[in-house]
Amino acid sequence: MADITLTSAMRANLVSLQNTTTLLGRTQERLATGLKVNTAVDNPASYFAARGHNLRATLMDGLKDNISEAIQTVKAADKGVGGILSTIESVRGIITQARAALNDTVTSATTLSGLTSQYNSLLEQLNNIRQDSSYKGINFLSGTSTTLTVNFNENATTKLNISGFDASASGLSLSGGAASGVGTLTSASLSGTASLDNIESRLNSAIASLQTKSSELAANLSILTTRQTFLTDMINTLRDGATALTVADTNEEGANLLILQTRQQLGTTALGLSAQAAQSVLNLF
Repeated sequence: MADITLTSAMRANLVSLQNTTTLLGRTQERLATGLKVNTAVDNPASYFAARGHNLRATLMDGLKDNISEAIQTVKAADKGVGGILSTIESVRGIITQARAALNDTVTSATTLSGLTSQYNSLLEQLNNIRQDSSYKGINFLSGTSTTLTVNFNENATTKLNISGFDASASGLSLSGGAASGVGTLTSASLSGTASLDNIESRLNSAIASLQTKSSELAANLSILTTRQTFLTDMINTLRDGATALTVADTNEEGANLLILQTRQQLGTTALGLSAQAAQSVLNLF
């Protein structure tokens, strides 16, 4: 089949109309997606830079989730410390009652026996609180072997290492405290002032130790929450940066659409006029 030959005017109008149609399609895509850079073809530098920002933001989102879990783990331990401190205060009350019972020669033995039972029961509850202060299988009150590393950036070059401690009765050096289960104090341990002084001294030491550990947990919690806020801000910054590289100005693109639609109509009209000029040869017949 022979090639179709177009006039110079028709070919120029056709090329102009084709370019207008291409620009119109691009403008419609930008308005539909809200982006001026949809693929690497549109702008390779901006496309890959924006993708890098979004990828890093996604990784940081994962770090935020890990930090959130670490925060809850620390909070669980802190709640456990609070419960143990309350239990120790109750034990101190038993020691106070035991001192008063020593002056009562009539009911002293019976009273001390009852107080011993209460003491051992409270130590059992202390150990239970310590055992139940875990979050997702991590318990900072179970001993120094419990550790948790929380990464703060995607390269794991900044992090926080959190170590546990033994908050059981025996770990706190409380008299009559077994590592687990019921306390082992006997009535004989409450029958003398010296023994009571020793028990109370250990209770005071346990309280001081727990307060120190609680302060450490609070410091770790402060670091974690600060980092969580920082990561949130960084993620927003990265996503804003990616958006700035690729987002379209809808006002500008809307104006472009109107101009291109008008240009397309004019191009079609011009092409029709060029065709009419070619058809004028028919008037010779």
